[in-house]
Amino acid sequence: MRISLQAGTVLLLLSTSAMASPPDRTPRPEERPNAASVSARAASVAVHESLKPETRAKTRLPEARDQGTDNTRFTLWIAAFRDRAQAQGISRATFDRAFASVHYDDDAIKRDRNQAEFSRPIWDYLDSAASDARIRNGRAAMAQHGAALDAIERRYGVEKEVVAAVWGLESAYGTHRGSSHVISSMATLAFDGRRGPFFEDQLIAALKILQSGDTTAQAMTGSWAGAMGHTQFMPTSYLDYAVDFTGDGRRDIWSDDPTDALASTAAYLSRFGWETGKPWGVEVRLPRNFDFTLADRDITRTPATWARIGVTGLDGRAVPDSHGRASILLPAGGNGPAFMVFKNFSVISRYNAADAYVLGVGHLSDRLAGGPAIQGAWPRGDRTLTFSERKEMQERLTAAGFSTRGIDGRVGPDTIRAVRAYQQAAGLVPDGYPSISLLTRLR
Repeated sequence: MRISLQAGTVLLLLSTSAMASPPDRTPRPEERPNAASVSARAASVAVHESLKPETRAKTRLPEARDQGTDNTRFTLWIAAFRDRAQAQGISRATFDRAFASVHYDDDAIKRDRNQAEFSRPIWDYLDSAASDARIRNGRAAMAQHGAALDAIERRYGVEKEVVAAVWGLESAYGTHRGSSHVISSMATLAFDGRRGPFFEDQLIAALKILQSGDTTAQAMTGSWAGAMGHTQFMPTSYLDYAVDFTGDGRRDIWSDDPTDALASTAAYLSRFGWETGKPWGVEVRLPRNFDFTLADRDITRTPATWARIGVTGLDGRAVPDSHGRASILLPAGGNGPAFMVFKNFSVISRYNAADAYVLGVGHLSDRLAGGPAIQGAWPRGDRTLTFSERKEMQERLTAAGFSTRGIDGRVGPDTIRAVRAYQQAAGLVPDGYPSISLLTRLR
């Protein structure tokens, strides 16, 4: 999920010599049947025949000499989609204005197809997420927009540092908002992407935004995947959660003034239960004999209960119970830093579910508030598994009797449980961490 917000004269305060772009955190869309496996002629005929009679009569089925191009099939898909959009309340005028300059976005397809092998160690991600430049620029942006951030914090109860941290990770405080034509990108991905139904829903939502008058198709720009504005709202999230904080009658997340955007982010986090004055998490120290099977997000205890088995803050004292119930997170397994995470960690995860992203927002917000860097040492000599290696690991675990409940290259709860069960059976530290050494042992 993404959210969209706005930035403007913040550029005047940011350090141009040390700009930090947003860390890459876009998850790989799920695969669907490849449209290229269907012949262009058959696809064209099928789409043409599916149109309403009145639409089909106005749409020329291409001759043999113009078959086989993405643009040919894309044009026919648009004609069919027009009927579906109108059935969901999109007026002809809105549709025609939005699609007047639509083009097949080769870049969106290329980026969508090339995500599988991308893998980045969490420590590299966090180095970028809370870099010196991002902290420095964040404090400058907060100083420039201090009055708005203070007012937003008072209304929604979400600390300004947290809102600024989302802004910093999503668009480097408005400096990297994306320049893709959202309608073109969404239409292309709905037609020829790996998650067609998802992107068609986003496209319908984008058209509803245009129909409401909040912006124009030309001004609706964002990432290649459709995330818009300063804090990268997806269109459906915009419809559900964006707010008009300035009171001008529009939820304008695209303007140079970031106020509506920042307020929309706070409203979103508040809506999902943000607890004012409580941390997302704290770094902790584990005892030598820690039972790593307890490092599970489904296992929550009071900090006092954790302290009784030796889990304490870095100062050696029990973490305050006032923070609420917590679980233990080991983002790099037993050889990296450990965190006690609370409800606000889960709230941030509603914005983006990746642990690396949530840690990035949480840690950057702490640094913006004057907190220290992460103290524990990361296993920087390791590397993360590639997409194909993750699939191989799932295949080998399943074949060995530790089912991952699917071979998809994604390391989710089922895969972590399978890794941990294998580690226990093999007499290894059961931290659930899918390392290259684990894969080597499975081989």
